[in-house]
Amino acid sequence: MGRVIAIDYGKKRTGLAVTDPLRIIATPLDTIETAELLTFLKNYLQKEVVDEFVIGMPKTLRNEDSEIAPWVRKFIAELQKTFPGKKITEADERFTSKIAMQAMIAGGMKKKDRQQKGNVDKISATLILQSFLSAVNR
Repeated sequence: MGRVIAIDYGKKRTGLAVTDPLRIIATPLDTIETAELLTFLKNYLQKEVVDEFVIGMPKTLRNEDSEIAPWVRKFIAELQKTFPGKKITEADERFTSKIAMQAMIAGGMKKKDRQQKGNVDKISATLILQSFLSAVNR
C-alpha cells in the first residue's frame, strides 16, 4: 500500500503532509515554494510509493469556491497530467489554518515559530490529511 500526500495549496507556498505506508498516521512533510511544487513531488515519488493525493479545496462559509479555488483547480489539472495514474481527492479545507494555529498554541510552540507561515501551511495539510484518513476509515 502506498502513501497519501495532502496538499494545502497556496499562491506563494504550499504545505505538504504524508501518511505512513500503512496509512494510519498523518505527519507534516514540508512547506515548498509553490513554483517548485511539481519538481518536489516528482523527486519525492521517485523515492516513495504514493498512491493518492488529497488536495484542500478552499471554500467560503456558503460552500462556494473561494478566490484561490481557480488556482487550485488549475494545479489539479497539472497534477493529473504529471501523475496520470494517481488518484486525486479534493477535501474541504475550511478553518484548517485557524485550527492549525490553535494546535500550535496548545502544543506550546513559541510565538516566533508560530509566526512562520510555513509551519501553519504544513500543519494545515496534516489536518486535511488526518480528516481524510478518519473519513476513509469509518
